[in-house]
Amino acid sequence: MNDPIYLDGFATLPLAPEAQAAILDAWSRPGNAGSPNAAGERAARIIADGRAAISALIGAAPDEIIFTSGATEANNLAVIGAARALARIHPGRRRILMSAIEHKAVIEPVRSLEAEGCSVTIVPVTPTGTIDLEALRALAGSDILLASFMLVNNELGTIQPVGEAAAIIHEAGGSIHCDAAQALGKIPVDVFDLDVDYLSLSAHKCYGPMGIGALYVSAGAVKPDALLVGGNQQNGLRSGTEPVALIAGFAEAARLAHSALGTDPFHGERLLSRLLDSLRERQLRVTLVSGDADRVPGGAAIAIAGMDGDTLSALLGSQVAISTGSACTSGQIRISHVLEVIGLSEQEARSVIRVFCNRYNTEEEILSATDHIVAAASRCALATGEVRQ
Repeated sequence: MNDPIYLDGFATLPLAPEAQAAILDAWSRPGNAGSPNAAGERAARIIADGRAAISALIGAAPDEIIFTSGATEANNLAVIGAARALARIHPGRRRILMSAIEHKAVIEPVRSLEAEGCSVTIVPVTPTGTIDLEALRALAGSDILLASFMLVNNELGTIQPVGEAAAIIHEAGGSIHCDAAQALGKIPVDVFDLDVDYLSLSAHKCYGPMGIGALYVSAGAVKPDALLVGGNQQNGLRSGTEPVALIAGFAEAARLAHSALGTDPFHGERLLSRLLDSLRERQLRVTLVSGDADRVPGGAAIAIAGMDGDTLSALLGSQVAISTGSACTSGQIRISHVLEVIGLSEQEARSVIRVFCNRYNTEEEILSATDHIVAAASRCALATGEVRQ
């Protein structure tokens, strides 16, 4: 049986063949970067080359990159570790800001700081799913310790005005973290332009392997308190033997992304437009949940009137891979908090699916996916009781 047509790129992206080759090559020759021998030196070179490749993709310096197990750990290190370090320097600042549409990998670390005496303020978003900058200006004050705003939302695909938000936070004297997991490799990411203090990255959202990510810590930022202690690797910020093979794969994915930023977005957006046009031509009432807001090319949250997204995804399971809401919250009875805060009713939210057309998708696949979606939508609409005229 053929694999399903893969359009679930917000959840994860396919592993680039070049990244897979780099991983296998590194795995074929063991070496610990902490060992004083040729094998250890080779491992250390792979790690150094990885830092250089990833830093080049985001406009950073290699020594500003800390490898982690993924964006969740990077978010925890940035939010909890940085808040603890900053609080010792600024004892009068105890307020944490985050947007209403953050991923749970930011929400939960932020909420955990309430037990350490911090207060949390939620920054609202517009009906199209972007940070409300006017509301942020009104909320900014001299008690802000840290703010956390994602760069691309994982459900809507909306690109957030992080640079403008960073200016507001810095003017108030606070520090800022950005979860850029969904942005890396999909749009240009430049830490200088964003002016963030901390930035979280994930390899598997960038055609790299699962299990590896990174945290950018600006040279001018307060260093986070370590959450993992042990062998004092990575200057003590993240102890543990570095996963050399995964870093090699992440580095190769970063190099590919750097060279493909001129082509991937256009390819993805062309295929997404083809998908939407084809669905509408087949009489499905399809709308973009984010309206005219800037979003990551090739990706979108799509509402299909009269459909139940979960049922549609299940019916398509073996033919087309799509999803509803965040993969980390699927299966919950309650609708996604992201769709809720932008004002969708429960019925409207249940009609939403998210798709991302990736580097390796073809127009032939998109047309085939259209056929499968239309057929499944017909069954789904009948199952959910839509009146057929």
